[in-house]
Amino acid sequence: MPTDRDECTQGTHALQTLIRYKGWAFDLTLKSLDAVPGDELTKIRPTTFKTILHTLNHITVVDDIFRSHLKGEKHEYTERNTKEAPCLSVQQKRATALCNWYTEFTDAQSSMDLNQVIDFEFVGGGQGAMSRAEILHHIVNHTTYHIGYVSDMMYQIPLVPPASDLTVFLRDIEQH
Repeated sequence: MPTDRDECTQGTHALQTLIRYKGWAFDLTLKSLDAVPGDELTKIRPTTFKTILHTLNHITVVDDIFRSHLKGEKHEYTERNTKEAPCLSVQQKRATALCNWYTEFTDAQSSMDLNQVIDFEFVGGGQGAMSRAEILHHIVNHTTYHIGYVSDMMYQIPLVPPASDLTVFLRDIEQH
């Protein structure tokens, strides 16, 4: 019979796996865009953030905002995106650095640390309070959600996006 400690350890390990998955899926998506002409990355499309680059930028902006919350620091963002989206190579560097930070941060957390509630202010206004685990789950979900938007835009080019499903990660990456 599993103990509470076993369940906490399993939960922490599952969250670490999800954070690694997030980094892998985002990296895979970014690399798949290397050969895409720049005008396709900036082409206005009928989607929330209008372009592939702005959608990718939104992911990293939100990652950066929540990293600041987790570190107990103020950030300088006034919106959930920036007016100009950096080029793909800059975004790849930013995303790699953020994903590495999240992996190292999550690996260093105990189950008690993950349950600590962080108070913060939402960029759009209003107070928020989430546990570290809830923030990390949000970051994973947020990234994969918007990777779906990028995949849809890739089909419009037309390009077939890479398979970035959790099942593929578990089969090909995590199990090796």
